[in-house]
Amino acid sequence: MSAKLNELQNATVGMTVGCIEVLCLQPLNYCKNMVQQGQPLSADPRKLYRGVGANCVNMGSCTMIQFVVGGSLKNYVSGGDKSYKLTPLQEMGCGIGAGVTSAFVGCPLELVMIQQQRKGGNTLSTLQSIANPNHILRGWVGTAVREGLWTCGYLSIPPIVRGFLMDRYPEKFDSEAKARVPAALLGGLFACYLTHPFDTIKTCMQGDIERKTYGSFTDTAASIWKESSLPGFYRGATFRYGRMVIAVGMMDFLQSAIGPMLYPEAFK
Repeated sequence: MSAKLNELQNATVGMTVGCIEVLCLQPLNYCKNMVQQGQPLSADPRKLYRGVGANCVNMGSCTMIQFVVGGSLKNYVSGGDKSYKLTPLQEMGCGIGAGVTSAFVGCPLELVMIQQQRKGGNTLSTLQSIANPNHILRGWVGTAVREGLWTCGYLSIPPIVRGFLMDRYPEKFDSEAKARVPAALLGGLFACYLTHPFDTIKTCMQGDIERKTYGSFTDTAASIWKESSLPGFYRGATFRYGRMVIAVGMMDFLQSAIGPMLYPEAFK
């Protein structure tokens, strides 16, 4: 998200970045979801990419919303002054606000993807099976917390870390490219391990829309604790952290590259 772009431009950049990330990293997302639910893994590409359409719409639209809302919040905080440098707290607040907003779109779309991964079937039949007010926002609380902290992790933490390293250690980090790797590692670590328990609860809830094992958010948390205590909340974390480190670095690079590529006049 950039304060230099308007809402439509931020939306275009966000949609593009989100779709590229999904197409590259969908297999890691599949593995994470299956492990969280205690389901067997498969190396069959048809299963690894099952639900990729819903996930492309999910990540594309959510990233678009995050870029638009985040950019708008940055504009609001800066008073429209493009030379204004946000404080780390302001950067993080804008990221969290953008992520929570996107959960209203992301939650139903992830429900479609997880149901497809769990049960198979095409998108239309899956949509028909979840077209119920009791299902459509199932797992929203977990999605909102996860997206808020995830957006902070990939949109806010990397610029903060890059700026800190380049200011404090200019001889070692004399370019953004050199500072991007540690920024991605820290952003991914922040986004993954703080949010993973909420993601596990959400995934279990969305995989069990019949509520045979997992009921409400608190009931699901209690069931996971009873089954496996604390480690149960971190099932699939290795796959998720691997995906997030790659995604944070990829999205940090793509948002800084695609914006000027599509709208060079805004960055003059």
